[in-house]
Amino acid sequence: MHSILLVDDEPDILTAWHLILVEEGYEVRCAANGAEALQFLDDWRPDLIITDWMMPLVDGGELCRHIRSHPELSRIPVLVHTAAPAAAEEAECYDVCLRKPAAVKVVLATVAKLCGSAYTD
Repeated sequence: MHSILLVDDEPDILTAWHLILVEEGYEVRCAANGAEALQFLDDWRPDLIITDWMMPLVDGGELCRHIRSHPELSRIPVLVHTAAPAAAEEAECYDVCLRKPAAVKVVLATVAKLCGSAYTD
């Protein structure tokens, strides 16, 4: 079972994606912002991080830069799922960026690819 850290400041989005991903067989932990995500990452290494870009406290850009600069975290793929596109110069900080609202099938196929598995709908 692949593990995912899901980061978004919108509770409804967190709840919806948590349910969808768990139903697909993923182990999912949720964080309401980048600061909470960093606390999880102190002692847990998920297979994938899905994060919003615009969040309070620690935003997606800062979270991604921290992940990429940390030797143990830098190997974890990052999927940015956001309504506001990340700046082009930030692209080196994440693996894939999908614009909200992305179709569920597109997100699930991308998650499967980043986790190194196949998605069958």
